[in-house]
Amino acid sequence: MAKKSTKNASYTVPGLTTTEGHALADTLQQRLNALNDLQLTLKHAHWNVVGPNFISVHEMLDPQIETVRGFVDEVAERMATMGVSPNGLPGAIVASRKWDDYDVMRATGVEHLAALDLVYSGVIKDHRKAIEKAGKVDPITEDMLIGQVKGLELFQWFMRSHIESVSGQLENSNASTEKGAANSVATDKSGKLTKSTKSTKSSKSAKAEKSDKKADKKK
Repeated sequence: MAKKSTKNASYTVPGLTTTEGHALADTLQQRLNALNDLQLTLKHAHWNVVGPNFISVHEMLDPQIETVRGFVDEVAERMATMGVSPNGLPGAIVASRKWDDYDVMRATGVEHLAALDLVYSGVIKDHRKAIEKAGKVDPITEDMLIGQVKGLELFQWFMRSHIESVSGQLENSNASTEKGAANSVATDKSGKLTKSTKSTKSSKSAKAEKSDKKADKKK
């Protein structure tokens, strides 16, 4: 006889059908994976930050890590309440995630913050999608996720304040990867953009000029 699955209980919270409750809990599993990944990534940055802003960034990350760990517990316990066993094992994250590992190692505070800004954006966007799903069937889960997004967006604002110009532009706005975001704010000891960052911008400018020349010829 096949062993009976212990993943789902025969019940969910009152007011929802078992199908509705378990389906929403499955959505929460993805948020659990993302939050577990986020708190590990924040701790990784906490260990690998260097440079003149070391202590301020190092200490800024600790409360974020603790809060996100609290979110992890909150989501897992909500899943259990809804009759679905939460999976907090590392393999669950790796098997189901749709994102790559954070790829910044030893770097300055502002470089890590620029990279983590992209990480936060990904988590927040997916949390908002989960809020939309929860809102259709369960205001309790919806409320929990809304509170978490509020906290995550506040932490992202803390980070963005370090990479925002006085005109309100984010220096990593054109980056699509964490490493690219880190490179977009990298500076040398004098505070000037590094050679690699300059060359990237120069290369883009050169490509743009070639494109303009081709367009002129076609005209």
